[in-house]
Amino acid sequence: MYWEIGYGFIPILLLMLLAASLRILREYERGVVFQLGRFWKVKGPGLVILIPGIQQMVRVDLRTVVMDVPAQDVITRDNVSVKVNAVVYARVVDPQLAIIQVENYTQATSELAQTTLRAILGKHDLDQLLAEREKINQDLQQVLDVQTDAWGIKVANVEIKHVDLNETMVRAIARQAEAERERRAKVIHAEGELQASDKLLEAAHKLAQSPQAMQLRYLQTLTAIAGEKSSTIVFPMPVDLLSSIVGRAPGVAGQGERSAPSA
Repeated sequence: MYWEIGYGFIPILLLMLLAASLRILREYERGVVFQLGRFWKVKGPGLVILIPGIQQMVRVDLRTVVMDVPAQDVITRDNVSVKVNAVVYARVVDPQLAIIQVENYTQATSELAQTTLRAILGKHDLDQLLAEREKINQDLQQVLDVQTDAWGIKVANVEIKHVDLNETMVRAIARQAEAERERRAKVIHAEGELQASDKLLEAAHKLAQSPQAMQLRYLQTLTAIAGEKSSTIVFPMPVDLLSSIVGRAPGVAGQGERSAPSA
């Protein structure tokens, strides 16, 4: 009776051992296998057979992990305090290093990203932080990628999400932007006046070459004023024309001659 129970238990024990030795890894997973506590090899994906009690396996996900970097208090190079948060895209490229060289590669990468963010942004001015964000993202990605290479981690991209400023700095930036717009408006107005003066000078030279052109211009101006349905018309009279008319009038000329001695 005892031997019958023993022989019946052996197949069940074999099935349990077989079930304990089989592992199935997905396409994006790898298994770091340790044999008697020492690293043996990296297996997967697919079916993996282990020796129960002698070999152990640690699963590693090779997909890209999105790590949100909390908001960090950063003091820029021009002594402006801002709060900046970012996001890091990283993935495991060497499962052996990711398991053996660091305890928790996700947490280690996140903490390293926080310190690197403060260090890199502290070397830039506020204007550079707001205007050259793509260049700063590339600098952050390169620094993180070099430091995490020893852990088997590849940092694919780093993006700065938000830059929070206090209200005083926001008002100062608004005043600066307003002053910049006013400066540009004055420069554009001055350039327009310069171009207009050049054109007027060119027109004066052309009109001076022909007196008839000046008279035609006067007539065009009179026509334009009359078309506005105004009851009062102010028309400029050229001084040289008045002098020629006064010089031709005999009575006016005589009065001018007589009045000269009395004066």
